[in-house]
Amino acid sequence: MSGASRAVLGLSVVVTVGVVAGVHIQEKVLRQRLHEGVSRDLERQKLKGKAQQEQVGSTPQPEMERSQMLTVEVK
Repeated sequence: MSGASRAVLGLSVVVTVGVVAGVHIQEKVLRQRLHEGVSRDLERQKLKGKAQQEQVGSTPQPEMERSQMLTVEVK
């Protein structure tokens, strides 16, 4: 085997290993981003649910206070 052919073979092996490693790293980063997106969505849903519960929970209370005030005034 000549020196030039060894250099070409070595270079092609290095480039191939680099490409394969790059693809695996890129795929791993993409999976992490997708997982983080799911986690953020779940957190948003929790916060949205809590906000809706607070709104629903806070709405009847003033109405109850108002009705109590009216009944006290009537008596």
